[in-house]
Order: sequence, then structure tokens, then C-alpha cells
Amino acid sequence: MFKRSLLVAMLTAATAATQAAPLTKDNGAPVGDNQNSITAGPNGGTLLQDVQLVQKLQRFGRERIPERVVHARGTGAYGEFVATKDLSDLTVASLFKAGTKTPVFLRFSTVIHGKGSPETLRDPHGFAIKFYTQEGNWDLVGNQSPVFFIRDAIKFPDFIHAMKPSPINNVQDANRVFDFLSSQPWAVNMLTYVYGQQGVPTSYREQDGFGVHAYKLYNDKGEYKYVKFNFRSKQGVKGLNVKEAAEQQGKDFNHLTNDLYNNINKGNFPKWDLYIQVLDPKDLNSFDFDPLDPTKIWPTDLVKETKVGTLTLNRMPKNFFNETEQSAFAPGNLVPGIEPSEDRLLQGRVFSYSDTQMYRLGANHQQIPVNRPVVNVNNNNQDGYMNVSERDSDVNYEPSRKEPKAATEKARAVQTPLSGTVQQVGVKEQNFKQAGDLYRSYTAKEKDDLIMNLAADLGNVKDSETKHIMLSYFYKADADYGTRMTKAVNGNLATVKAKAAKLKD
Repeated sequence: MFKRSLLVAMLTAATAATQAAPLTKDNGAPVGDNQNSITAGPNGGTLLQDVQLVQKLQRFGRERIPERVVHARGTGAYGEFVATKDLSDLTVASLFKAGTKTPVFLRFSTVIHGKGSPETLRDPHGFAIKFYTQEGNWDLVGNQSPVFFIRDAIKFPDFIHAMKPSPINNVQDANRVFDFLSSQPWAVNMLTYVYGQQGVPTSYREQDGFGVHAYKLYNDKGEYKYVKFNFRSKQGVKGLNVKEAAEQQGKDFNHLTNDLYNNINKGNFPKWDLYIQVLDPKDLNSFDFDPLDPTKIWPTDLVKETKVGTLTLNRMPKNFFNETEQSAFAPGNLVPGIEPSEDRLLQGRVFSYSDTQMYRLGANHQQIPVNRPVVNVNNNNQDGYMNVSERDSDVNYEPSRKEPKAATEKARAVQTPLSGTVQQVGVKEQNFKQAGDLYRSYTAKEKDDLIMNLAADLGNVKDSETKHIMLSYFYKADADYGTRMTKAVNGNLATVKAKAAKLKD
């Protein structure tokens, strides 16, 4: 009897709890019937006054916002960055004081493929971090590889168009990819990364993250240095070759997302150590490459790395759309103490990413909770779609004696010497050396996988000239690299050597 009464009580309580939260419309009003539309009698038409029906259909038809043109497939997680070294001599940025904990949101992504694509496809992978600092949000929008394919923002639309599916049949085509890359010899460095183990990570936890570009850090004296940000995975770096990726796709094509969720939810929090490389402006021209060229690394034997903190991911979002999909990153989101360098690709990204987010999410996208700074926003930007800033002042201009807004001295642009003339010319190239160094650093298995992975795509190129131009790039980087690739795709080694001989170092 006691057990029966207890069971009835539990069921009654569960039912009451279920009924306690009524279904509502978007205005919060309760819904009377969510199973049947309102009609004019048993056989009459549906009435337009059925707000629940109309609202459900309206909202369903608007569930999709514009997909990101790049980095469409992504997974995000929250965490914190803890500074372990005081960088006050380098920067006024508050997050780089030893012991400072800064909340972060990190979004992993693939670059080229669409939102619903398998995570087993070979692709560069985004590594974008939003630091919620005490002086505003800083977005470090990077990749899992330390370099990129191009060096000038004017080529970014062309690069993405070539990588994306054909506008005719909507199928990605290696012929289009390598037709474009055959005119970009500096891309061979990135190709050697992306067709290696980094092109298909075993997990998001087992990949590094890089800011790619050089930035400038400046201190309270107005002195600045060029800096690169490199996150090194404490879980190690692992990846899948083309055969392993195909096997994984047959088992789970969401392996990156599932692995991240499973590990964080189990308390196995992934960590990355942040290292910086620092370069004095006077040393910019002391290398045989341009340090501001994003197709190049700063070799650690030339510019040492220093550990400055650790990033830990410890919480998954509660809702994918609200947080991960609506998260908006832009290299233009900077804080005092950090500025963009003169890197030509970065300079274009500073504009392009912010502009893209305004198109995708609206002018007020930084009011969305995942993008909202932890500090008060105090400016005269107003109105527009989805503005929830709750302004309560009639002073929407500046300056004003009635309601002054102070400028922050340390947020002024750092004074950078300039010289030269307005021009449209290239940079110091050195297109192949680092790709060769990278190839020679690989183990025997890593070299085997690289050749197999790359041949799987380059072997599909029908145009012999395009194929042999690409092969000459690999040969110029390293003779063994080019010879093995030529054999793997049935190329003509004599032709490859002849073309390579004409290339500049």
C-alpha cells in the first residue's frame, strides 16, 4: 500500500511538473491547442486569426540565416585563458598579466565545405577564439595550420571561388582548384600542411591553433613589437590519411563534434598552451622572406617561442544555434595593446569579416549574448534590426558637454613609421624553401600519407600543363617530394624538372 501510494505521488508530481510549464507563443501568451488549427466549422477553411499556426509557419520559414560563405561547418565550446607570464613590457592588454583569467569561446570549423558536410573531408580548419576581456572582446581568428594559401586579400574571393563547388554542377572539382593554385606558387607551403595529417584531424582536441598573421603588441610607452600567436595542443597533434578518413566517414562523419562534446561532458577538458614569437620592427628586413607574409612561418630557430598562458575548454553550449551558429568573429575586434600588422591578407580581413557578420546576423550582432562583451558598451551606434541596447539618453552624438564620453589614451593607434609610395607590387617571395623544410621534417609515414593524400586530388586533374606546373612546385620545394608526387600521378619527370629549373627560389 505504501509503495503504491508513493508511486502514485511520484507520478502525480511528475505530471504536475510537466504541466507547470505551459507552451507559449513568442509573446509569452499560452497556447490553447497545438494539435489543431482554427477552422471555420468542421469543413471550413483555416482562419488567418490562428496566430499559433501563422507564427509557427513564419518562424519555421525563417529558421535559416545566411550560411557563412567560409567556415560554415563548426563546433564551439566555452572555457578560459589563464596568463602565466606578465607581458606588461610588451603590451597594455589586460589579459596578459600573470594570473589573469579571461573567459573564452572557441569555434572550430572547416573552411571550404558547407554546413552539413562530413567532418572527415580534407580542409583547412578554423581555430577562432573570442576573449571576453575587461577592455572589450578580442577575436583571434586563425587556423590549425600556421600559414595560408594566399598573401593578399584581393585574391581571397578568387581562392574561395576556386575551392568551392562549381557554379555549373555544384560539385567541388580538383581541376578548378589546381587551375587556380598553379598561378600561386607560394601556396605549396600550405598544401604541404593541409595534405599532411593536419588536413583531417583525429579530433579537435588533437590539433594546434595559430593566429597565422603577425600582429603588433604595444606597451604604455608607445613601443611596439610584431608578434605571432601559436596555440600548441597538450593532447598532441594527430590526423587521418585519405584511407583512414574514408573509413571514419563510414562510422561517424560527425567525429570531431562528437569527440569534443563527449570529452568535455566527461570532464576531460582539452588544453592548449599559448606561445608567442616576438620580432623587433628593426629586424623585419633581416630575413630571406617577408615576416608579414602569411604564407610563411617564423622558424623557431630564428624567432624563439615563449609560453605565456594556457587555454582550457570546459563547457559546451546549451544551444547550437544561439551560441555556436550565431557566434561572430572578426579580426577587427581588438583591444588596447593589440593592433593588426601590415600583413596584406590581415588588412583585408579586418574589414571583410566584420562586414560579413553584419550581412549574416545584422548590424547589432554584437548584442547577441555569445558575442556580447562583459563590459558596458557606450557609443552612439543606434537603431537597426534587433537592437536591444535599451538606450535611455537623448545624446546620440559626440562631443557633448551634456553627456561627455572620454577617449582612452592607451587605445590610440600606435605610431608606426611609414615610407615609400602608393604602389601595387608583390612582396619578397621565397615561395618554396619552407615547404621543403616542412616536407623534410615529416617522418617516413607522414611523407607516405602526404603523397597518397595529395595524389588522390592532383591525380584527378585532366589538364597536363596544370598538373605539371603543380608538380614543378613540389619538386622545387624538395626533389624527393616532387619526384614521388610525379610518380604517384603518372607525370613526366623530365618535364617537371625543366619547369622547376625556371622557377625562382
